[in-house]
Amino acid sequence: MKIVFKKKFVLVVIFLLASHIRGQVKIAEKGNYFKSIALKAKEAELLFEQVKVFPNESEFSIAIIEKGKTKFVGLKRVNDTIIQVENSKKVFEIGSISKVFTATLLTNFVQENRLELTADVQKYLGFNIRTDQKITFKELVNHTSGLPRLPSNLNLLVVDKKNPYKNYDLEKLKQYLTQEVKLKQKPGAKYGYSNLGAGLLGFILEEVSKSNYETLVQEKIFSKYKMTSSTTDRKIVKDKLVKGLNKLGKETQNWDMNVLVGAGGILSSVNDLAKFGKAQFKKENKELKLTQQPTFKINENMAIGLGWHIITNRKGEDFIWHNGGTGGYSSSMALDVDGENGVIILSNVSAFHRQKKNIDKLCLGLVKALNE
Repeated sequence: MKIVFKKKFVLVVIFLLASHIRGQVKIAEKGNYFKSIALKAKEAELLFEQVKVFPNESEFSIAIIEKGKTKFVGLKRVNDTIIQVENSKKVFEIGSISKVFTATLLTNFVQENRLELTADVQKYLGFNIRTDQKITFKELVNHTSGLPRLPSNLNLLVVDKKNPYKNYDLEKLKQYLTQEVKLKQKPGAKYGYSNLGAGLLGFILEEVSKSNYETLVQEKIFSKYKMTSSTTDRKIVKDKLVKGLNKLGKETQNWDMNVLVGAGGILSSVNDLAKFGKAQFKKENKELKLTQQPTFKINENMAIGLGWHIITNRKGEDFIWHNGGTGGYSSSMALDVDGENGVIILSNVSAFHRQKKNIDKLCLGLVKALNE
């Protein structure tokens, strides 16, 4: 049963929820923001339960897509009170959700016959990777390349923890791949999540196109889906950017991904990501459909396509999912393509916050609520 948040009802819900946690955190109504938004009671409960643990100034921008129609919810914790805010067009770092866009660039190149998924990536590089194993584009994008999560010459113990990728440039990437690389296993044999692999893919696509990553995503994806607030260039969206918080809830630096931008360098809004999400529902969109097809089975409940992870629920239904995190932000995005339902959450909660997992719980819980 759907419930429309009219003023009187909101006050009752606020009282009950606040009483549930003995007044430690409360919800305050701000204007008539919820008046026109229909939420299920379970959705409202999930929102409160999962965000109440985060520090003051934590902000959540949420898109809920139900049967192809989108509603936006914005929440912020201020002085131990959760208030509703309009932030659907505010911009956050989306972290590793960027990998879905890098995968989409790849499938665009495949559709244009500029390369094949099974091609050896070595043929497209101007230097030799120190391995006799063939690594394909498919293996880079579905995390079965055998490459480690990060290159060994990106030592997180000695870099600036507030901006760890900033100085990792092409010269360092070349040094690692030509002199130091050690595959963890034979390519194609096992799933092993790799920021390095996704970043390398983004770089190779730049090489193939003789362009840069920002130009590619703008021309091939953002302009196509009218994602006007999405970019890898922070200066473009500085007036819309929500400040990131570290694990203690203090303002922190944004991340610069440098040569590994394809692994996590995009900034966006839920308004933009909802457009991209709804485009995933279009069966005629071949480049997006290709990203959704399973290419490797990880375990009984999860496979991976090209970029997207594919989760099977207890009912045997599949949905595609990816999350992301940087020093000042966490995100999660899940789509039930057949049902045309989905949830997108952007936040300024650090990936290193001890309760960061709540954001994935909220995302997946809201998707489940949509299907009940």
